[in-house]
Amino acid sequence: MHGSDVCFRKFINAGKHYGVGTLILGGDITGKLIVPIMEKPNGSYEYNYIGKKVEMKSKEEVEDNIKVIRDSGAYPFMSNDEEYEMLSKDPAKVRELFIKLMKEGLTRWFAIAEERLKGTGMQCYISPGNDDFFELDSTLDSSGFVVNPEGKVVEIGAGHEMLTLGFANHTPWNSPREVDEDVLGQKIEAMMGGIKDMKKAVFNLHVPPINTPIDQAPMLDKDFKPVFKGGNLQMISAGSTAVRKSIEVHQPLIGLHGHIHESRGLIKIGKTLCLNPGSEYNSGILRGAVCELEGDRVKSHVLTSG
Repeated sequence: MHGSDVCFRKFINAGKHYGVGTLILGGDITGKLIVPIMEKPNGSYEYNYIGKKVEMKSKEEVEDNIKVIRDSGAYPFMSNDEEYEMLSKDPAKVRELFIKLMKEGLTRWFAIAEERLKGTGMQCYISPGNDDFFELDSTLDSSGFVVNPEGKVVEIGAGHEMLTLGFANHTPWNSPREVDEDVLGQKIEAMMGGIKDMKKAVFNLHVPPINTPIDQAPMLDKDFKPVFKGGNLQMISAGSTAVRKSIEVHQPLIGLHGHIHESRGLIKIGKTLCLNPGSEYNSGILRGAVCELEGDRVKSHVLTSG
């Protein structure tokens, strides 16, 4: 979801729309960019975003553009030339500001979730992914309504248990929650003791299993640019060996994955159905999956988009 306000609102509203009892948002919840909105000496405002300069003459126009920026997954920040100059010379201050804006965004999301879901009986689980800073954990744990299931086994629905892990194997981006495959495997195995009935278990593992249709990512060169051969984009398997092994060995009912935006789809590994809804957050499109679990079987499943 990467910070997209419009996708989050769709996520919360999807519960009622699809008539589900549990909502699960499994990682990479925060945005990647701050967009300074500069107040100019003449009382106007402007910002640059995605190569486009936007000028505003009133506070009403500013508010409209704040919504546009938030819906795209970025964080608007009211500033001026003097403050911007100071921040540009101090990366530590920029990081501090970034985390502050992320926390404020999550707090705003949790208020929306509670307002719209309280009294419905619907469960809402939101956990971090590899891109989400550790400093956000306190905010993720602060809601009295939304539950952060990271690193735990929780009961969901009627007699099902879900284990959750937002860590990933290493990526080219050196994101906050990346570990070696053996450590990833240890983190997954450490939760197994909390599962009473593996045939009814849900593995909410952010990174997908390796060598599957749901872990295919663009190959990148040393400058992080996509590699093309014969005009075709080259793809590689970027999933996790540890995640695949855990699924092959334990055979849970279903695996919920994300991480790789381009690999929307599903696959069976043994008896386990593994899903990756994909992501188009920057277009305001919510990709999801609706799954109906009945005992030790997946009664129905469908990938959604809207």
